[in-house]
Amino acid sequence: MAGKTESPKLLELFSVFARISAITIGGGYVMFPLMKSEVVDSKGWISDEELVDYYALGQSVPGIIAMNTSTLIGYRKRGVSGALAAAAGMAMPSVIVILLIAAFLTPYFDQPWVQKAFAGIRAAVVAMIVMAVWQVGQKSVNSLSKGVIAVGSFLAIAGLGMHPVLMILAGGLLGALLFRREAAA
Repeated sequence: MAGKTESPKLLELFSVFARISAITIGGGYVMFPLMKSEVVDSKGWISDEELVDYYALGQSVPGIIAMNTSTLIGYRKRGVSGALAAAAGMAMPSVIVILLIAAFLTPYFDQPWVQKAFAGIRAAVVAMIVMAVWQVGQKSVNSLSKGVIAVGSFLAIAGLGMHPVLMILAGGLLGALLFRREAAA
């Protein structure tokens, strides 16, 4: 289905990513299911595999994963102007909400009911992150060797305190070495 709409209009790129950003709380991983629904399933702009690759790349470079991923998708579809439109769409709702919070809600942050509301929101966000991990895992870890890389990376980060950037580099190197036969096929 990827490529169904070869060149979306800049306004469409902006509005799709603004809508994703406006209705998602919790960051880039929480946005993954909605981004998949919009840009893969509904619009057909990219494939499942491309989305997973863009998320991996977005996580590997400095910045906000959702912003990085939307910028990559925008660039893929319309070049620099598409990257700017997608990034602006992704940023706009957050900027507006942060300005409103700063202007009107800051005095209430220490109130017990606000703290309890945030505790509930955090619990819901964990569920959304687990769902995103599950969806990415299904697409990415589909062989024993990829499973070994995933589990080994997790154990190295969680158990040994290895830096995630080292694991990304090691995963890239292992992938290049182990899966080069798959790429040639």
